[in-house]
Amino acid sequence: MDISIVIPTYNEEKNVPILHQKLVEVLSHLKLKYEIIFVDDGSTDQTYSNLLELKPVKIIRLRKNFGQSAAMDAGFKAANGKLIVAMDADLQNDPRDIPLLIEKLNQGYDLVSGWRKKRNDSLQKKLFSRFASWLRRKLFKINIHDYGCSLKIYKKECLQNFDLYGEMHRYIPAILANKGFKVGEIKVAHHSRKYGKTKYGLNRIFKGFLDLFYIKFWNDYSSRPLHFFGLLGVMQYCLSGIIFVEQIIKAFMVKALAVGPLLLLGILLVITGTIFIMFGFLGEILIRTYYSKIEDTPYTIKETIIKK
Repeated sequence: MDISIVIPTYNEEKNVPILHQKLVEVLSHLKLKYEIIFVDDGSTDQTYSNLLELKPVKIIRLRKNFGQSAAMDAGFKAANGKLIVAMDADLQNDPRDIPLLIEKLNQGYDLVSGWRKKRNDSLQKKLFSRFASWLRRKLFKINIHDYGCSLKIYKKECLQNFDLYGEMHRYIPAILANKGFKVGEIKVAHHSRKYGKTKYGLNRIFKGFLDLFYIKFWNDYSSRPLHFFGLLGVMQYCLSGIIFVEQIIKAFMVKALAVGPLLLLGILLVITGTIFIMFGFLGEILIRTYYSKIEDTPYTIKETIIKK
């Protein structure tokens, strides 16, 4: 298999037949052996029924709505292609950009991400997305303009032994760059949504920001959590030491040691500093457990159907 197209799908009944037709047209011209994988993420409309009418197609049906990251992870694990393309099912990504992604990838990259420079979304969505992308660039030091664009192409080796949780699909470039893979970016088309409703909302923004800080911590301290928690603990020790020195000097000057809020704060900092260092040791133990864990996934697949 030359290339796999992975498409997480949730309540996109009118979009999936159109997208499939466009993909077949583009991929047929590329003269590559391909597979189109739709992951039905617990759709409650006619999405699954419409998918059954398509061919060629591989359908992975999840038992309920587990979220885009889980659906994407299931698709990645089922993909057989040497190259793997991920995209949305809402027709806002354009299949005609796939040849451009392949061309950019062949310039020496392991992953190429799409950049929706001219976005056809609401003003609120654009503002949140731009702020989030700016914050991600500052934290991860990777010059990607549009982390939120689902249209990406990967070499298969990028996604081996790779698991997605929460809302982590937005941070795949940062995770892979941290592992030493070379990340590129090209401008891609972005169309207005015609059918269905957007799944974007404040709830996803909140979850995305929590995952953002988790990924930052994981990238920097996944193999050495003691350095993170230990540094916080030592900083509190140093601050408490300054307080104690100030209190001792003050006691010599007034000939009495008063137990006031500042002294109690110093004692509290010693206690919390010790707790943070203990967290560091516990984190080291948990990390070693993580790297030797039994393989598991946070989602369950109901059935897989292949139609040629």
